[in-house]
Amino acid sequence: MRDAKTITVKILDKEYQVSCNANEVEELRQSANYVHDKMQEIKKSSSVVGLERLSVMVSLNIANDFLREKEKSISQKTFQDNNMQALNGKLEKALLRLKNKEN
Repeated sequence: MRDAKTITVKILDKEYQVSCNANEVEELRQSANYVHDKMQEIKKSSSVVGLERLSVMVSLNIANDFLREKEKSISQKTFQDNNMQALNGKLEKALLRLKNKEN
């Protein structure tokens, strides 16, 4: 890692030393805060015992959230692609009509 920087992040009262590129420090801090918040949320709302099990549950929840957002993004892209194709079709028809009027 070029321009590596080591920072300390705190998750559930435990500190971790993590290295990242200097230009990724803020994203890493935000990610650590997100993981911390998710762990707190699941710890408070369930009877999950043990840090390892809690970490697995949080990982599964975050992965599920990610996959849902990814699917939503794919659906939106498909919708946009379909709209673009429809608009291109309308534009081609309009240009063809215009060209026919000129002849």
